[in-house]
Amino acid sequence: MTRDRGIPNRRNRKPSSRPNPKSSAQAVKDRPQPEDKPERIAIALDRFHKARKWLFSDWRALIALSLAVTGSATALSLAFLFKLPAVPNCPSIFWPLASASLRIHCAEIAAGKRTTKDLLEAIELVKTLPPDHPLHDEVKRLIEIWAQEILDLGEEAFQNGKLDEAIDTANKVPKVGTAHTQVESSIKRWRSIWSSAESLYRKAEDALRKENWRLALTEAGRLLSIDNKFWQTTKYQELSNKITATREDITKIAKAKNLIESGGLQNFSEAIKLLSEINNQSYVYQRAQEVLADTGKKMLDLAEAALDRRDLPTALDVIKQIPAAANLQKEVEDFQVLANAMGRVWNGAPEDYDAAIAEAQKIGTDRPSHNKAQQLIARWRTEKGEMAQLDRARQLSQSNRPEDQQAAIEAASQVSSSNPKSKEAQQIIDQITADIQNREDRPLIDQANQIANRGDANSLQQAIDLLSRISSRRALGGEAADKRQEYASQLQAIRDRERALNQPSPSPSVAPTAENRIQDTASAQQLLQEARSIANGGTVDSVSAAIQRADGVGLASPLRSEAQSLINEWSQQLLQTAMSQASADPAGAIAIAQRIPLGTPAHDQAQSLIQLWQQGSRR
Repeated sequence: MTRDRGIPNRRNRKPSSRPNPKSSAQAVKDRPQPEDKPERIAIALDRFHKARKWLFSDWRALIALSLAVTGSATALSLAFLFKLPAVPNCPSIFWPLASASLRIHCAEIAAGKRTTKDLLEAIELVKTLPPDHPLHDEVKRLIEIWAQEILDLGEEAFQNGKLDEAIDTANKVPKVGTAHTQVESSIKRWRSIWSSAESLYRKAEDALRKENWRLALTEAGRLLSIDNKFWQTTKYQELSNKITATREDITKIAKAKNLIESGGLQNFSEAIKLLSEINNQSYVYQRAQEVLADTGKKMLDLAEAALDRRDLPTALDVIKQIPAAANLQKEVEDFQVLANAMGRVWNGAPEDYDAAIAEAQKIGTDRPSHNKAQQLIARWRTEKGEMAQLDRARQLSQSNRPEDQQAAIEAASQVSSSNPKSKEAQQIIDQITADIQNREDRPLIDQANQIANRGDANSLQQAIDLLSRISSRRALGGEAADKRQEYASQLQAIRDRERALNQPSPSPSVAPTAENRIQDTASAQQLLQEARSIANGGTVDSVSAAIQRADGVGLASPLRSEAQSLINEWSQQLLQTAMSQASADPAGAIAIAQRIPLGTPAHDQAQSLIQLWQQGSRR
């Protein structure tokens, strides 16, 4: 811009396409000429001398100059005094050329961050200082402090529950100074404390798994004496919470067990609800699952019991409430199949048996109920055949012919007790048997009545003997027993009168009737003793003879019941002998069975078997 001074409108001048020779010459002519140089120097020197003369001649100017110089010097000194030195940029320093003081300064900055990495960097910066350096002692002191701080950081990590981090930190302590001598003992102490704490924790957990929460609480309390803040606070509180939760779960299991022992579908359902509240993180979860499985099995038994009562709706309702956690899914599925099949069987029709068998055959060999299904199939096939026999028994029972009635009994007898129609079959047998017994025993009762009407002692004894052939278990057994007792009383009265007449001199102190009764009892005991001795022979003849001898005990005797028991026992023995011989010698079996006396429980069965064996012999 200085070049533009004194030249007005220079920037606004428009260039022309052709130079103006006249304007250029005029500009050179009008340029001012410089003054003479010596004259200018002289003027400047003159001015300088005048000023110096004024300055030294005027004291006020001299004082002002002195104050100005002094103030400037003072201000400059203060500026240098209070000016802070520039902070060095440690990351950008070239360390091979750095001074010891600069290294210490940067090392202290790094150590101030108090991390393992920065403390190690601080030590690395100053540890190379030679022993003869003036700052070597200071550096040695700082290294000792920083190494101890690294070990302290390891202790802090250990107290905070970071064992691995603590060990790793301790292992980084440099082998300078004395701090590294504490590393091994510190690590050993940490591991020992940690191992003891873990052992206590495991013992408490094992106690919880065994449902012993009191022992777990004792072990947890010992954590408070562990020299570690993490185990004393965090882990102790964690274990306490687990003990509290486990204690609640143990209470639930105990309540569930009581409900299960009480039985009943409602109690089972409540027990399942309690057990289902125990989550899989609980120490007693496995125990809860075991109790749950046991509950499922008991519910399965409850459903089986309902099925035995032929209560199909209840059985299916129970089985549906068995929880999946009981791990009985296959058993439940099989039960539903078999239960529905059994429901069909209860109808009793041949087509129902066929449908039930088809359903049961769906249970394969890999199913838990395969064997039971096969057993039911075999039973149902047998029952299906028995139903045909039952139909035949129904038809024959309508006939009054003895041979038809006997055939009806044989047909109905082939229906097993497990057959749904077994009750009906038994009713047919009982009805026909009662009819047959009435036909067989009524003549004996009538004959006994006719004989007893004679009124003498021998007739009454004959009537009693006839009536004794009728067992109390037969249809007319009750009537025969009443008549027998009536005639026995009459006979006893006759004998008492006879003894009274034969007594030469009756005395009030003598009781002939009682004496005679004692003598009758002694005779009966003698007969029973002889009968037992005879029966010990073990042959058919000896047993038959023993029966006849025991039957000699009078009906009015107090030992008649004992005699009748022996007769029944030996009659059953004869029947067993006959049955064991029937396959090889039917005729011999019939002969033995015919020796069984009338009035014994074995007599009726013997008569039925005799007819069967006789029919077999004819064929």
